[in-house]
Amino acid sequence: MTQQQPPTGDTPLVKLTVDRAVATITLDSPRNRNALSARLRSELSKALADAMADDDVRGIVLTATGPVFCAGADLKEIGAALAGEQIEPAPELPEIFEQIMGGPKPVVAVLNGAARAGGIGLVAAADIALAPKSATFAFTEVRIGAVPAIISVPVSARMHSRQLSRYFITGELFDAADAADAGLITRAVPDREMDHASESVLEGLRAAAPAALSRTKQLLGEVGGGAEAAPDRRSEAFERMGQLSAEFFAGEEAAEGRTAFFEKRPPSWSR
Repeated sequence: MTQQQPPTGDTPLVKLTVDRAVATITLDSPRNRNALSARLRSELSKALADAMADDDVRGIVLTATGPVFCAGADLKEIGAALAGEQIEPAPELPEIFEQIMGGPKPVVAVLNGAARAGGIGLVAAADIALAPKSATFAFTEVRIGAVPAIISVPVSARMHSRQLSRYFITGELFDAADAADAGLITRAVPDREMDHASESVLEGLRAAAPAALSRTKQLLGEVGGGAEAAPDRRSEAFERMGQLSAEFFAGEEAAEGRTAFFEKRPPSWSR
């Protein structure tokens, strides 16, 4: 297991560990409910970049400490910046969302508690999201005179339109079961079963061939929303997908996978 060292002598707000091909990125600023301050964004962006670039990493878990997963924007910091105070430069949320959504490795959000506003953007950007049934969610922007603009990009790709309209417009609280019904999260899990549920997902990542796993994540981005199934695109889509399938079936990973299957052993990449 490896531990990311903080960039300065300060206690880090984001921690990175790697174990059995899975990197775990932990937001560790519970004093302000893991709000997305400039420093936290900088450390989160670096942790994501390091994990995505690590050849030993198959997938990434994004979680947090304390009772809240992420409260969204750091409102105190925003107020200070608007008042003219100097705030350290940091990656903005679009860059972080793109690191998660466009990165080559799947990201699993494992919530420890509530998510609000921009924090829900992190949840939506992840490929898989598990939340305890006790977790709550709310798009609070409209209630403080703001608009959920940036997070609408990843969130609209996940949530069904009727629930998206309701929760964006009202800013009301909804629970994990409602979040799952709306498509925001993959599953609402009984609190005491979170460890088992997350480990089940991670075992799937550890059993997957690295190149095939990465290409499958990319594929999901290409076919999401069913656009490729439209009548005027199906023929061309089937042709491209046939080429992709043939390419991987003829590759080294598939050869190892077939051999391992017939020899009744785990493939070489299994962790």
